[in-house]
Amino acid sequence: MSTPAVEFSEAVAGAVAAAGASVVGVGRAGSGVVVAEGLVVTNAHNVRDTVEVHFEDGTTKEASPAGVDMDGDLAVVPVPTGGHPALALEPGESPALGNVVIGLARPRGRALRAGVGFVSGLDVPFGGPRGHIVTGALEHSAALPHGSSGGPLLDVSGRLVGINTHREGDGFYLALPVTAELKGRVEALSRGEVPRRPRLGVALAPARAARRLRQAVGLPEREGLLVQAVAEDGPAARAGIRRGDLIVSVAGRPTSTLVDLALALEATAPAGTAQIALVRGTDDLTLSVSFAEA
Repeated sequence: MSTPAVEFSEAVAGAVAAAGASVVGVGRAGSGVVVAEGLVVTNAHNVRDTVEVHFEDGTTKEASPAGVDMDGDLAVVPVPTGGHPALALEPGESPALGNVVIGLARPRGRALRAGVGFVSGLDVPFGGPRGHIVTGALEHSAALPHGSSGGPLLDVSGRLVGINTHREGDGFYLALPVTAELKGRVEALSRGEVPRRPRLGVALAPARAARRLRQAVGLPEREGLLVQAVAEDGPAARAGIRRGDLIVSVAGRPTSTLVDLALALEATAPAGTAQIALVRGTDDLTLSVSFAEA
């Protein structure tokens, strides 16, 4: 006799079975997913100059990435997929908080692994491999083993809704959601086009540390990010930003957190320049920063 629990179990098992041949192992410690004939998507932190891709049928093929977006933790690897089916990278309705999701992986190219969980967070920021803040991630509770990063995240119908990236410290996994932006980035990376993101070229202390340091030298409390170091000949250095400056806004957007700064800098990318408001000691300054040569 069919029950809701049995029907749910069968739906999950069917989605896993249908997608299993599309899931690959990448290198020694990652997974990936076939998204088109001859094309595998994985995380940037899984690849090097060359990487081994392990398929369901036991074959292993060596390939070089076409494009690696290290800051966005995404890579595209052209490799003969030998008839293995693809999971369409097509944006659709985004999963909502509480929706059931299925994580798949093929750690070290071995047996397929699957975990079922719920979407536990939306638009979650995280630090990429080089410290760049990546925004917009899905957080979910599907239990996955080590080596699952780069594998697909599905909804219960088997639709690809995300690319898993890494496990958070509290045990939840993060995934890059399948959106029009992600699809465009994959297409660009497949052509060898790596996105350019504006970088200030500074090391920053978070707002709470900035408040303590300003109080310690008798300066009034202000919300912002404290510049601890400035890269030589970077955009910040060329604009005149110095160690000890407090960045309070970028292009009119307050910057009390690193996520605020990341979002503000992303918004400046089309223009190539940004007006940065800062406090130097007790003086308010506004400097124009150009990212054209970054």
